[in-house]
Amino acid sequence: MLYPLKFSPILKDKIWGGTKLKTLFNKPATSDHLGESWELSGYEGDESVVTNGFLAGNNLAELLEVYMGDLVGDRVFERYGHTFPLLFKLIDANDNLSIQVHPNDETARARHDSLGKTEMWYVVDADPGAELIIGFAHDSSKEEYSQAVERGEVERLLQHVPVQRGDVFFIPAGLVHAIGRGVVVAEIQESSDITYRIYDYKRKDANGHERELHVAQALDVIDFAASTRPKTPYEPRLNEPVTLVSCDYFTTNSLRFDREVVRDYAPIDSFVAYMCLEGAFDIVCEGEKTPVQRGETVLVPAAINEVKLVPSQPSALLEVYVQAK
Repeated sequence: MLYPLKFSPILKDKIWGGTKLKTLFNKPATSDHLGESWELSGYEGDESVVTNGFLAGNNLAELLEVYMGDLVGDRVFERYGHTFPLLFKLIDANDNLSIQVHPNDETARARHDSLGKTEMWYVVDADPGAELIIGFAHDSSKEEYSQAVERGEVERLLQHVPVQRGDVFFIPAGLVHAIGRGVVVAEIQESSDITYRIYDYKRKDANGHERELHVAQALDVIDFAASTRPKTPYEPRLNEPVTLVSCDYFTTNSLRFDREVVRDYAPIDSFVAYMCLEGAFDIVCEGEKTPVQRGETVLVPAAINEVKLVPSQPSALLEVYVQAK
């Protein structure tokens, strides 16, 4: 019988990474440049491995091969087959990330035999004055953008958005974006690692080389329209879910709770993932408890229809599933 599954984080050092994933979430960093913790991944070569229960030691791809719709939902399995559709990350930007854009499904499939990359960010932590780059400040064009790239002035066309903890941003494929220094985000995205870098501040890697840019590839996928509402508005509430983002690829709810909450997932026919951002709680189903701490991500298989969330202290999580299409 399937049960709530916990996984080992997949840690990735980055040129722009820092130490906050260790200090905030107790990730077992081995350097001071931990940029990403892949919390739940079926991406080929980076499949998450179960750490709890009788399935410990199995990776997500192996589970999907065996349990199929019982793991992800019949409808999700029909749509994605043996590909786990989403990738969950925690990201620490100790320095500015490259300015980048992602292709949509159609372009990614044609060029890379991959899913596209629509994603969202939930700001977990932000230094005073921290900001993100979200789209263009005004309507632009290929010509204006190309000239700015040639002059190294692309930043001036883009919208710089001050951020604070709890801010939410939806990043559809085609939207130019970047995480600024001093920001920690939880990222939910399609299971893809296709990124087109368009500017990287002329940084050099450990070998003294500037990282590859993808200016020509990016040109055909960029949305040049102004980003008029960069932040996703929502009204925080206690002890009930609040929808942050709902799109073709995922629905993400915020859930803050200081008492027991019952969640009924029978109508959605999808797996559910919890990213615990604050506090600690137990997932109770079929009389069994699965303890969850801050910084852990848990997969609730689709075969589980109802759970109780019982906090041992006030808690906050992101609840993610794939909406019917």
